[in-house]
Amino acid sequence: MWIKKARAALSHPAFTGISRNHLDRLVAELADPFAAAREGRLHQRRGGRQRHRWPGAGHPETLTLRDRLLCTLVWLRLALPHQAIAVLYGVERSTVSKTIAQMRPLLANRGFATGSGQRLHTLTDLFAYACAEGLVVRLDGTEIQVRRPKAGSPGRRAFISGQEETEHDQSHPRVRRRRQAAVGGRDPPRPHARPDRSAYRRNCRSD
Repeated sequence: MWIKKARAALSHPAFTGISRNHLDRLVAELADPFAAAREGRLHQRRGGRQRHRWPGAGHPETLTLRDRLLCTLVWLRLALPHQAIAVLYGVERSTVSKTIAQMRPLLANRGFATGSGQRLHTLTDLFAYACAEGLVVRLDGTEIQVRRPKAGSPGRRAFISGQEETEHDQSHPRVRRRRQAAVGGRDPPRPHARPDRSAYRRNCRSD
């Protein structure tokens, strides 16, 4: 019942930006590419072995193709956090994150259909179409907070747009102490820090 209510609410054009009829056509259009991509992932997970059960056997999927498409469209249009969408559907955040990661390539390969029938796949196509039609393009530059890569993974120390300000603000005390510790330096004694109280008192007595 929870998923049915979320599906009914998110199907509104205010969330997706398209009509329900357009949504139905989009679900039907992506059915075959989604099934092919899913079978490819399962084939790779099996290590290239043939399946032993008929397609569709086993436990039914929690989110249907329509639900997956709704999650992706709502995230692309409104930039809702994955956790918020997961609460609406009553699932884990990782389920929504995996769903969006699987659906975005399908939408990108489909492209955006213009009024003239031309499909735009990249920003280059978009800018070329805007110049030809005399349109003004506005880009949303809002940063969305993201998670840092796991420890030991590539790009851990690289700057990631959207990460917390304290992680890349070089004037922040936490970043400054971390940088000084890396080069063998030390911070001056802090009166209110427990490890530095004794040293601070000794310095005051010596003065």
